[in-house]
Amino acid sequence: MDSIFRRLKYYGIGFSIGLIFVVFFFQNRGCSWLPSNRVKNSILDRVLILPDSEKIQLKKYGLTKKDLTNVLNDGEVLFEDSKKVGNPKVYVIEKEIPNKGKMKFFFSLANESFMAEIHFSEKNAKKTINTRTGFGDLIYFPADDDLVFPDTTARVTCQQDKLGLINPKDILKALKKSGRIDFSKSHLSATPKPEHYLLFKDKKGQEIGCNVIWYKNKLNITDFTLPPGNECK
Repeated sequence: MDSIFRRLKYYGIGFSIGLIFVVFFFQNRGCSWLPSNRVKNSILDRVLILPDSEKIQLKKYGLTKKDLTNVLNDGEVLFEDSKKVGNPKVYVIEKEIPNKGKMKFFFSLANESFMAEIHFSEKNAKKTINTRTGFGDLIYFPADDDLVFPDTTARVTCQQDKLGLINPKDILKALKKSGRIDFSKSHLSATPKPEHYLLFKDKKGQEIGCNVIWYKNKLNITDFTLPPGNECK
C-alpha cells in the first residue's frame, strides 16, 4: 500500500511540474482541452483580417499587426463578454499591453467563413458585426503550406496559366505578401458557403481579384478576375 501511495505522490509531483511548464513556458497553448484555448485555436485556424476602419485605432494605441496576433498567445478569453451563439460569433480577449494597460480585442467569426476579423474600437460583442464595406488586410494565415486550393476546372486552370501561378503555393505566397479583402464584393450570407473576394498583386505588380470559399479548411478559389485582354472562357 505504501508503494502505491509513493507512486501516486511521484506522479502528482511530475504532473504538477508539467503543468507549470505548460502554463508559464507555453502560455497554456499545450492545453487544447481548455475552453479558452479551444476558442483561440478556432481563431488561429482562420485567416486574421484587420479592416481598414480599425487602422486608425491601431496607430492611436501604437500597436503593430504582430501585437494583434500575440493577443491569441497569452490573452484572456472573456466568455461572459463574448457572443458565443449567432452569426457572427464574437469572442472578446483581454490582454495587458505595455504602457497601455488592459485592452479588449473583439474577434468576429462568421459561420462557414475562413476569416476572423479583429476589432478593438468596439465596446459590446453583441453589437459587433462583420465589416460590409471597404477593405481589410490579411495579417495572419494558418500554418498550412497547402492552404490554397484552386478549382480544377478548365476555366480556372486557364486563368492560373495566364497569371503564371500554376503552383497554389505561389498564390498563397502572393496573398501573404499583398493580400486584401474587398468587403463590398464579399457575400458572407451566401449559401451554401459564404463568398469572399480577395485581392493580391501578381509578379508584374498587377492587382488580381479572386472569389474564394472555405472548403475542408482550404481556401478554395473558384474564379479569378484577370486584367483586360486575358480572359478565359
